[in-house]
Amino acid sequence: MASASPPPFQIEQIDHVVLRVADPGTMEAFYREVLGCAVEKRQAAIGLLQLRAGRTLIDLVDVEGRIGRLGGAAPGAGGRNMDHLCLRVSPFDHDAILAHLTAHGVRVGEFGIRNGAEGEGPSQYLFDPEGNMVELKGPADVPAIAAAAGQA
Repeated sequence: MASASPPPFQIEQIDHVVLRVADPGTMEAFYREVLGCAVEKRQAAIGLLQLRAGRTLIDLVDVEGRIGRLGGAAPGAGGRNMDHLCLRVSPFDHDAILAHLTAHGVRVGEFGIRNGAEGEGPSQYLFDPEGNMVELKGPADVPAIAAAAGQA
């Protein structure tokens, strides 16, 4: 990979993530009601729902729709179409986040201090109704990191 010139662009943020889904209604409810995304655009003819997540979009593509059928089999236990989706959230109140997720019956994963676009910061993994891992990422914040590590 011997390239002397840099790319003619700079990446600014995630534009969108596309999830192939088997149960579009349940997935829409999760991303809207639990994570607070808003419907940006529906294209029922092709099986696509775009949800606004801050400055980013999360596209849900029905595996039975025109676009979804192009991707092969539906997501399942034997394979995934994505490792995880990371959403930068603010404020990051871990107790409030856990209470909210628990109230919605969400399967919660590990909490930790993880690196992201802004540096090290608090992070909570969770799983959507079809098993996709979602990371809620807080800001790079030294006091929060110390508190989470038990050093406060």
